[in-house]
Amino acid sequence: MKKFIFIIAVIFGVTKSVTAQQDPQYTQYMLNTIVVNPAFAGAGNVLSVSALHRSQWIGLDGAPVTQTFSIQSPISERFGGGLSIVNDNIGDGTVQETYFDVALSYTIPTSQEGNLAFGLNVGGDFLNVDFTNLTNFGVEANLPNIDNKFSPNAGLGVYYYQERFYAGLSVPNLLETEHFDNSSGGTSFLAKDRMNYYLISGYRFDINRDLVLQPGFLLKAVSGGPVQLDLTANLTFNDKFSVGAAYRLNSAVSALFGVKFADKFLLGLAYDFETTALGSTQFNDGSFEVFLRYDFINRLNRRNVTGRFY
Repeated sequence: MKKFIFIIAVIFGVTKSVTAQQDPQYTQYMLNTIVVNPAFAGAGNVLSVSALHRSQWIGLDGAPVTQTFSIQSPISERFGGGLSIVNDNIGDGTVQETYFDVALSYTIPTSQEGNLAFGLNVGGDFLNVDFTNLTNFGVEANLPNIDNKFSPNAGLGVYYYQERFYAGLSVPNLLETEHFDNSSGGTSFLAKDRMNYYLISGYRFDINRDLVLQPGFLLKAVSGGPVQLDLTANLTFNDKFSVGAAYRLNSAVSALFGVKFADKFLLGLAYDFETTALGSTQFNDGSFEVFLRYDFINRLNRRNVTGRFY
């Protein structure tokens, strides 16, 4: 949802400081961890390539659309690496921001099953703002466009995992960046990124030989903004199919579905129904998310990814 407040403020002619910006949100966060926590790089113990598409608030003109691409893999016994790219589009091209980060992790075994990983990500983002596009919304904005403005970024994370449990804490954007400030030209509007804090955790309960319950949560906080809490529970059958439900605090309820092919290919789908006032409008048909992942598995690491749910 990052920059949505920014667009709304411009559309309604608001000239004030916006100090709390949140990163894009994901319902299938447990499958997209590398995007928010660099310590996850290599945690799957296999080379993985992932992609996600999210259309938020379908039917609402100018609503956010987000795509992510990531690749991550162990490099050696202790080191892992990854690359993540996020494209965020709001206002039908009015605001487009592309983030890219390179992640490096170092893992310390804490027990026979447990591992503690520390991660660092470095990268940046390119921001484009086309104020002339606001005419499509019936608004005239006499503000200069922003063309491919580059802002550097760095982040930190820690991630503990074993066969049945994982937990991570991260701050993927340590650098606060002012994206727009034209006060010298008479405009006092300001959009600034803030540090987003992520706490993620989940557990695997084996109900019987063929049925597994996988609850989890994601807590996200940003200075000056509301705390976002996602609670999720998935049931997995024969390590092949999963169905689940999620609740985003004071925001949405979600349905999830997943299917795995040949232990290598994972397809995940999610649909969010808004529980806010926005959800009761005729212009909002919910949010949709599709996730794809391919694991390059060989005979040497097959056991390490059996039952993988992150």
